[in-house]
Amino acid sequence: MKKWIVLSVATFALSFLATIAWKLGPELARSKYIDPAFRIPSPLELASIPTATHFDFPLGNENGAMAYNAQHFTQNKHLGDDLNGIGGENSDLGDPIYAIADGRVLLARDGGPGWGNVIVLLHAYLENGERKYVESYYGHVQEMLVHSGETVKRGQQVATVGTANGRYFAHLHLEMREFITPFIGPGYREDTRGWLDPTKFIEQHR
Repeated sequence: MKKWIVLSVATFALSFLATIAWKLGPELARSKYIDPAFRIPSPLELASIPTATHFDFPLGNENGAMAYNAQHFTQNKHLGDDLNGIGGENSDLGDPIYAIADGRVLLARDGGPGWGNVIVLLHAYLENGERKYVESYYGHVQEMLVHSGETVKRGQQVATVGTANGRYFAHLHLEMREFITPFIGPGYREDTRGWLDPTKFIEQHR
């Protein structure tokens, strides 16, 4: 009788452990790597980002000369500014794009159809003694000159102006964001909460 009880308990235990292993096995074996497109910086990473002293324009010169804004923030529900060289059309194809401030590269990759290559930088800055964070987003770029995780300096060339793989005339789609995530996003949206007017922000933090 005792042997039968011991055998039953052992069978139940083995069956229970096998069920647990079958249920949790895939989860435990899953790679711990998280694609940068979904990874939010840790508090330690945020603390290591250099504090930007001021912000410059990314195209033309630091004051935005030799470039113009072809489509402004919120125009046609636009989430950024479309910056072009003064020659228009593809005259600025391959022109240098510069980091608007010191920061960290969150994302540098192909953004999919309609986007071409995309770079997202995260910047820390002080406002009224408080450390804040803002993202700058560079869309439709041709050549990416930085990689995810890299620290960049204000005025450092990070990319060249592109066409989103021939979808548009050459220009830079520039966004500024208050949230902290390497999220590519839609480009156009009626609700602009979390997005900032790029030109206005840069002008206010020159």
